[in-house]
Amino acid sequence: MKQMDKITLLGVGNTIMQDDGFGVHVIEKMQKMKFPDNVQILDGGTLGMELLPYLEGTDKLIIVDAINAKGEIGEFFTFIGDEITRYFTNKLSIHDVGLNDLLAALTFTDKPIKETVVMGVKPAVVALGVDMTEVIADKIDYGVEKVLQQLNKWDIVPIK
Repeated sequence: MKQMDKITLLGVGNTIMQDDGFGVHVIEKMQKMKFPDNVQILDGGTLGMELLPYLEGTDKLIIVDAINAKGEIGEFFTFIGDEITRYFTNKLSIHDVGLNDLLAALTFTDKPIKETVVMGVKPAVVALGVDMTEVIADKIDYGVEKVLQQLNKWDIVPIK
């Protein structure tokens, strides 16, 4: 019997910095769903390299975050594999999490991640406050749907 890939869904962001919490809010919704045992769902908050032990052994990784990209506020972005390093220069996200360093460190583990996908929205406001702007809060369900679509490409569907 073929061993199933270990898949990690990682939401990152700061929920007390308004729209920066997008990735965490998406992952919180995903945590209410049931998935096969090979799927791990993590709220990474604002941790960076501290996440390394939780990601070791992951074969496929989806990171959901607020993304400081060129584009319209609320625009949804998906970057796969080499697109991630080509598109982002210093940081993957609006906050200084050091995800580039984390992803780089994962390439030096005994078992590097086979496929990484980064997805998220361009935030409207990143300032102290727990309430997301309406335009970004309205994208949470869309973010969940995009994660589910990616999982479906990997033959993973929620358990009913």
